[in-house]
Amino acid sequence: MFGDLMGMMGKLQETQAKIEETKKRLDTVLVDDQSNDGLLQVTMTANRTIRSLSISDELMEDKEQLEDYLVMVLNRAIEKASAINEAELAAAAKDGMPNIPGLDLFK
Repeated sequence: MFGDLMGMMGKLQETQAKIEETKKRLDTVLVDDQSNDGLLQVTMTANRTIRSLSISDELMEDKEQLEDYLVMVLNRAIEKASAINEAELAAAAKDGMPNIPGLDLFK
């Protein structure tokens, strides 16, 4: 029994290390999005850190339109980044989780 418990603890530690490694790797995965007309572009990491923002001079002349574009494009980019982030972290956690009878975390 204690051997199984020690094995599970080791497996959990390995899983935690995989998750941390995945988080670091996600800092290098870039997500791009832009407005339909290309006047605003954003690049962020899968960890949802903005890396670059490009705004057309045309948008700089209309504060309200710029604000609308920023909200729209940033929200879409965050959704994409979040989907990648969640899928990658779930995969890392699932691969490393020990088989605990009666505990079906991932179906």
